[in-house]
Amino acid sequence: MTVDAEIFVIGAGPAGLTAAYCLTKETPTVIVIEKDPHYVGGISRTVRHGNFLFDIGGHRFFSKAKEVVDLWHEILPNDFITRRRLSRIYYGGKFYSYPLSAFQALRNLGIFTSAACMLSYAFAKAFPVAAPHNFHDWVRNRFGERLFQIFFKTYTEKVWGMSCDEISADWAAQRIKGLDLRVAVMNALTRSFRRKPKAEATGDDVVKTLIETFQYPRKGPGMMWEAAAARVTERGGRILMGRELAELAYDAVQKLWRIEVATVDGARESYTARHVVSSAPIRELVQKLLPKPMSLLHARELRYRDFLTVALMINKSEVFDDNWIYIHDPSVKVGRVQNFGSWSPEMAPAGMSCLGLEYFCFEDDGLWTMSDQELIALATQEVAKVGLVSAADVVDGCVVRQPKAYPVYDDVYREHIATIRRDLEQSCPTLHLIGRNGMHKYNNQDHAMMTAMLTARNILAGERLFDIWQVNEDAEYHEAGASSAHAALASGRLVPLKVNTRAA
Repeated sequence: MTVDAEIFVIGAGPAGLTAAYCLTKETPTVIVIEKDPHYVGGISRTVRHGNFLFDIGGHRFFSKAKEVVDLWHEILPNDFITRRRLSRIYYGGKFYSYPLSAFQALRNLGIFTSAACMLSYAFAKAFPVAAPHNFHDWVRNRFGERLFQIFFKTYTEKVWGMSCDEISADWAAQRIKGLDLRVAVMNALTRSFRRKPKAEATGDDVVKTLIETFQYPRKGPGMMWEAAAARVTERGGRILMGRELAELAYDAVQKLWRIEVATVDGARESYTARHVVSSAPIRELVQKLLPKPMSLLHARELRYRDFLTVALMINKSEVFDDNWIYIHDPSVKVGRVQNFGSWSPEMAPAGMSCLGLEYFCFEDDGLWTMSDQELIALATQEVAKVGLVSAADVVDGCVVRQPKAYPVYDDVYREHIATIRRDLEQSCPTLHLIGRNGMHKYNNQDHAMMTAMLTARNILAGERLFDIWQVNEDAEYHEAGASSAHAALASGRLVPLKVNTRAA
């Protein structure tokens, strides 16, 4: 029987293209479909608007996994630049360095507010909330109510769309770990007295969120994925743009996948393949499987947080030095502001700048359904209100909507994913789930790539050498086996869980 491809890959984001890149080293019979008609890279793509380039969020190229770093440089050997990481927090009309500088924080907050924060901390230590169940109470116990309100509440609620009283204390305990106010103050004092930033660090002791330098493709992360796609095509693989999965049926007798694809003009295409590798959101994938899996109802319960980028073109060459600024202030809806010129000077034409205002939302809420012009007007108003540029400096704008940017981990997602996994592994042994949405694990680019690299090794070997569900946020992995099965689903990048009211 003629088969169109040995491997059919759904999605040309970091995970899908990494899988295709690794597989085409050994076999050219790989087909990749991508819903976007123009861009590869998924959420790591670089969008062009006139002579401006901007990302969907910022994507630092830093990993503790040498294999991932080596692959980056194999794909894009001569186009990385090293950038210094700079970021700040905006709250109450003032800017705070992030990580915090003790003296700057004291100066910005003022003597009375700083004293109130310390008294609030002392009160929390003397009268802690017993057995805190939610994020609010857990952080209040560690930092006091005043600091919770200033540095935790607003931004967390903007990102996740949930009240801090609804988010589980478990997430806070994992995300913030053993840090409390005393430790934070000591770290801030150390930073305040240190004269020079550290040289670029390597090794297991590096905390990803606090790295001080990182690498970045000079024309944005899309440069990486365009190069990967070109290499896949050169080796004989096919990348089909503007295609979306319509139906996916497994023939258990012939051990063959029959795939129906919808094109942007409404046509249908049919393909066959031995293996299917999917980075598509699990909720969408399971709904398109035939026959309908028993776990369909579980897939429908999975939730996602969506994301808007409003890119503003600024008629100034110098705006601010930060890569991004976290907007904790509740008086504006924007959650973070990127300065793409600080990522790379090649992202904007000479004499101009490009700022990306990021809004976190759900697909059916007011922000998502606003028109592009309304969003550009809102972003222009808010960037001026924060004081980064004046409204008169904004000469153009562009809106990009990114659905399903972040998988949501609610209090029952683990049970749903475990059920889906058991179902698909029994009924579809040659269906391989990879990447952030493909596995419903909120992870970084390097983690998504590692799941794809190990999946490619499993397919080429004809057996499961590695259990990719054990890849953690630092891209470490273990060989599959009974001794490590307990770690499955326990190692994704941490995201907030809703309060488990049943245990409260």
